[in-house]
Amino acid sequence: MSRTAITLLYVAFAALSTVANLATQRLVLSVDDGPAGFAAAIFLGTLAGLVLKYVLDKRWIFDDRSTGMAENGRKFTLYTAMGIVTTAVFWGTETAFWLIWHTDMMREIGAVLGLAMGYAIKYRLDRKFVFTDARLAGQH
Repeated sequence: MSRTAITLLYVAFAALSTVANLATQRLVLSVDDGPAGFAAAIFLGTLAGLVLKYVLDKRWIFDDRSTGMAENGRKFTLYTAMGIVTTAVFWGTETAFWLIWHTDMMREIGAVLGLAMGYAIKYRLDRKFVFTDARLAGQH
């Protein structure tokens, strides 16, 4: 697959994961919009986006066709670990926008900006540390 095609797919998958993340947040916040609800919304939204993005990236971005619980568990753990720093960028940006403007629209703008920065960093980390089979095969 060409670099352009991979980039376009990666952006589309990031957008889908962002929508899943924000939709989950909205659902949680519709039940509880207090501080506990906000924390739960960020956590559950991040989890929803993470799982979706892993499945899409694994198959379509890195062409990783490995199977088995042990192998996928190891890769998902690494994938998640690579996301810790990038998640901090996302959460920090979203929270800063919320604390500054106290509106859902600005919180979501902060989330989108934070996710965009985080995904750009995460691609490089995943390529280098998680999906190494494809890299070693000369695909990326």
